[in-house]
Amino acid sequence: MSEQNNWERSVLEKLALSSIQEQRRARRWSIFYKALTFAYLFIVLFLFMGWFNKSESGLSGGKHTALIDLHGVIAADSAASADNLIGSLQDAFKDKNTQGVILRINSPGGSPVQAGYVNDEIRRLRALYPNIPLYVVVEDICASGGYYIAAAADKIYVNKASIVGSIGVLMDGFGFTGTMEKLGVERRLMTAGENKGFMDPFSPLNPKHAEFTKKMLEEIHQQFIDVVKQGRGKRLKETPEMFSGLFWTGDQSIKMGLADEIGTVYSVARDVIKAEDIVDFTTHEGIADRLAKKFGAGVASAFPGFGA
Repeated sequence: MSEQNNWERSVLEKLALSSIQEQRRARRWSIFYKALTFAYLFIVLFLFMGWFNKSESGLSGGKHTALIDLHGVIAADSAASADNLIGSLQDAFKDKNTQGVILRINSPGGSPVQAGYVNDEIRRLRALYPNIPLYVVVEDICASGGYYIAAAADKIYVNKASIVGSIGVLMDGFGFTGTMEKLGVERRLMTAGENKGFMDPFSPLNPKHAEFTKKMLEEIHQQFIDVVKQGRGKRLKETPEMFSGLFWTGDQSIKMGLADEIGTVYSVARDVIKAEDIVDFTTHEGIADRLAKKFGAGVASAFPGFGA
């Protein structure tokens, strides 16, 4: 009887051990397949969400027109940042098959600093590559910071209904002192430095601060005017309203010398650059960039801007 019990115990132990080994093998394969699936999805994200966002040099395999899109508000944390645009411009000019560069703009403006960086780089690249022209093609709007950048181009092409101009600077905000009085809320602001509470929206407007701000905006405005005059030169037909912050249709902008001709990306590539094959050098945001910005913090609205 004892021998039979030992035999049964031995069989049960072997079965249990075999079951455990089988479970371990299944678990290993499960982990392997999950890792393989994760790697596959990761590669798909890389390919289709724009992590590999640089255009391949000479992608067309022949002479081409390089295209770069500037869409939306010009800001350090946007797709239309100086970093993105400058990187795209450098890639486009360095490509041995680039016959000309088109910067397609559809922007209401944004940061004067970011726009200044791009304007400076365009002028540097034009001097470095004198045989490669850079043209701006305006879609719906090229205003404020967008025009600050466009002024550096060899020529500006527009649609007759495009909106062009808004050569001015603004710094906006709100004042809540009246609302606070009605609600019985007292503002307690303590600073070290008499101007540290500069333009605080919960304190009464300080005439000294307002005057300082006005002078600063006038200085930036004059920088904008100088850049436009430098870029457009004798083509400008100056009027008292040209630098007032107003904007005009594409047709009007041509008459004023703010733009040159009617044209599209395709007509400029075909008829002006003489290279119909268009290669996109735009830096596109990937999912990693979007996630980083989603969880980041921005205070850009507190600084002067070109009206975006």
